[in-house]
Amino acid sequence: MIKRSLKVATLFIAVFLFQLNTAAQENLNLKNVLVVAQQDDISDRYSLEVALLQLFSNYKVKSKASLNVIKQGATAEALASDSIRQQLKEEGIDTYLLVSVRGYDNKFNSSKAIKDFDEEINAGHLFPLYRENASRVTFTFTFYRDLEPVHQELIRTGMVGNKETVLKKLSKKVEKRLTKAWL
Repeated sequence: MIKRSLKVATLFIAVFLFQLNTAAQENLNLKNVLVVAQQDDISDRYSLEVALLQLFSNYKVKSKASLNVIKQGATAEALASDSIRQQLKEEGIDTYLLVSVRGYDNKFNSSKAIKDFDEEINAGHLFPLYRENASRVTFTFTFYRDLEPVHQELIRTGMVGNKETVLKKLSKKVEKRLTKAWL
């Protein structure tokens, strides 16, 4: 009787984990996106946003860089204004992608709860794209559709030697995620 109960419990757990894994891999059906690189250094923001725009463009995803939306010298916090949100909505952009560097090793784990858009856009992000002696770079990709959080995941690059290598390795990893789960 105990063996039978154990088998039933094991089967139940296996089915539950399969369903959980299947739900986690559900596609985002990404059609349009505003890319917001959350770096303090403007050159890092520009480099990251352009790299991601090129990638999305290759897969026919309508995309726009936050640097093309906010005024020069303004912070990403301006994206929280109603006028900019309305402008983007009129342009057909309902999905926002916030990308930030979270660390330079494998130790960072994101929380399961995704912050709301206003809280995340106002958060400080001090890490540059590349740092000397960094073993790898961990990025957080957070998607918001109609300003509601819909997906968050970590993407880690392999061993890095400079800023260009970080962007190249990140682009390869993002392309895999894009084709498997984001389109």
